[in-house]
Amino acid sequence: MEQTWRWFGPDDAVGLHHIVQAGATGVVTALHQIPYGEVWTPEAIATRKAIVEDPAHGLRWSVVESLPIHERVKLGDGDLSTIFDNYRTSMRNLAAAGVNVICYNFMPILDWTRTQLDAPLPGGGTALRFNHHEYVAFDLHMLKRPGADEGVPPEVLTQAAVWFQASTEGDRDRLLANIMAGLPGAYDRYDIPQLREMLRRYDDISRDDLRANYARFLEEVIPTAEECGIRMCVHPDDPPRALFGLDRIVSTEDDIAFILNAVPSRANGLTLCSGSLGANPANDVPGIAARFADRVHFAHLRNVAKDPDGSFMEAEHLGGDTDMVKLIRVLMAEERRRRAEGRADWQIPMRPDHGHALIDDAARPTFPGYPIIGRLRGLAELRGVMAAVDQIEGA
Repeated sequence: MEQTWRWFGPDDAVGLHHIVQAGATGVVTALHQIPYGEVWTPEAIATRKAIVEDPAHGLRWSVVESLPIHERVKLGDGDLSTIFDNYRTSMRNLAAAGVNVICYNFMPILDWTRTQLDAPLPGGGTALRFNHHEYVAFDLHMLKRPGADEGVPPEVLTQAAVWFQASTEGDRDRLLANIMAGLPGAYDRYDIPQLREMLRRYDDISRDDLRANYARFLEEVIPTAEECGIRMCVHPDDPPRALFGLDRIVSTEDDIAFILNAVPSRANGLTLCSGSLGANPANDVPGIAARFADRVHFAHLRNVAKDPDGSFMEAEHLGGDTDMVKLIRVLMAEERRRRAEGRADWQIPMRPDHGHALIDDAARPTFPGYPIIGRLRGLAELRGVMAAVDQIEGA
């Protein structure tokens, strides 16, 4: 697999020279400065590509993460022709620049969601964590969403009430900021009234409506992807569950089957995120990878450890609930199959995702979940697994 590294652009505290030192050869980046729904111009793409692919680094821009979908598309809100036209134009501009893999997601309002960004680890270091009781405290006592207690176990409701009663204003502000932290490239950050208003816009949007709006998006853009050689790959929901009363529709094996069958094209593919899918106890991540292997265009390799109450924490890359060795074997077997077919695009880009903050990572102002040393450790571990699999099973 092609070893890549996520880079948030020139303002990222992680520099391209760090990526070279980590041993990655591909860069995963996006033009976060461009508002959602606007065109990524050839000039803007060329400027970023020139920085990434400076010969001094020996890197290439391997994957766009993400070319975001405007919220109006998810809502099916009004005349979307300009938004779709702009998206297709951005796709063509990226393809013309030689960037052919586009990762995106279809999560309403929020991206990945955690309640704690610095959960302590044994021996030092910190990890991202989703504490179910803190999420419920936010939803029920801060957001005050009607129905927020439905289906929540009584013991979690009790924990949530205890947390809220003991919390300070600073604790509540920090929880809101943590929940918003999964939007590193978004322009919108919501306070409580703004989030309530955004959620209100989804009041009449059912799960079937959301699926229909997604299918419409695919019907609008996949023909363009086929035309210009783009591989689109949807990122699963993180976490893979409804949040704040919003349905999420990229959470299970059945969801993925619906999406890939909605427009049956190789250009309509999947970002296999082992951590996102792995946070749902019902998901067999290596099994999902095997079923949809021919449509996996990108992989986020990370692990989570789940708790019985619905909480989970980012684990070591090889140490969580997902059998990472088994998953890598599936992906590398698919690469061998593609190469045997003579495909030029046989290689699956992968990146280590959501590393622990280790040693002096805390001293750097990196985006939550994207420290240098923690990801370096993860990449080294994954690289070792790939080398062993290749030695034993490779052609």
